[in-house]
Amino acid sequence: MSVKLTPSINSTTVAMLESNLANPEQLGLSVERIGGATVVRFAADQRCSIEAAILLAKVCLGGGGEIAIVEPTPPQISLPHIAVSIADPLVACIGCQYAGWPLAVDGYLAMASGPIRLLRGSEVVLEQYGLLQTDKQAVIVLESDKLPTEQAVRNIAAQANVAVEQLFICIANTSSLPGSLQVVARSVETAMHKLHELGFDLSTIQSGHGAAPLPPTTGDDLIAMGWTNDSMLYGASVELIVDTTDQAIAAIIDKTPSSSSEQFGKPFLTIFKEAGYDFYEIDPLLFAPAKISIKNQRTGKLFSAGQLRTDLLQTSFGI
Repeated sequence: MSVKLTPSINSTTVAMLESNLANPEQLGLSVERIGGATVVRFAADQRCSIEAAILLAKVCLGGGGEIAIVEPTPPQISLPHIAVSIADPLVACIGCQYAGWPLAVDGYLAMASGPIRLLRGSEVVLEQYGLLQTDKQAVIVLESDKLPTEQAVRNIAAQANVAVEQLFICIANTSSLPGSLQVVARSVETAMHKLHELGFDLSTIQSGHGAAPLPPTTGDDLIAMGWTNDSMLYGASVELIVDTTDQAIAAIIDKTPSSSSEQFGKPFLTIFKEAGYDFYEIDPLLFAPAKISIKNQRTGKLFSAGQLRTDLLQTSFGI
């Protein structure tokens, strides 16, 4: 199975990024060179504008989505929500935004996402859906509190088959505003990944919209990781438009929300601790939005499952 990709997603993302770097200090960004690559640090000293945080989330999507801050409506928790609207979620979410590359080079570790994954390939889901490209430029987003080493930079460029001078690296730690916002902007992507795990044909998904609460700020990356996960598990709602049979949707709808997991109902940090701080010991069915609606444009039928759990979010965030 394959899809037709818009040419040069990495190059267009580079153009979007560079158009915002004329005065990086105004956005709270810093730009430097490491091993020849351009490295853009988001909130290097924990200062960053909301515009820069939204920019980072758009970079993760390869420019393939709109992101806005919206006010909550009951029964949502009383925190600003990050809303995403995506016209082609297979490419934007699975091809670009999904953090499917655990980067590990000579002791440097980071979770990698962004359109560079279209160039690297090397992931089953990318090959399954033909989400592969070549380009002269590449953009990668790293979730880390440490800058990459020169060896890591060279390794990244080599895996994407681009010259190191044409590599653009965006980096933010989880507890920063851009680090948290770009995670919370993954509501549709989280639903897509869960559907993939359930064997649903992602190429039938025509568009997606989602929203999830932006947690309070914290200076602790571990706490921020727990809070952003809770935002998804207990506070995210997603609506997808698909073109398939009603039977295909009915087969997976009740298994799609996070409540399908036996580990549902505890703050994520508690679950993580009980798993020995090992993500692979956590039930993969847990990683999903709290609520999902799927409308079949072929038949007009709407399927829904799950519910928002403001009480669990209040417990997690301590509010």
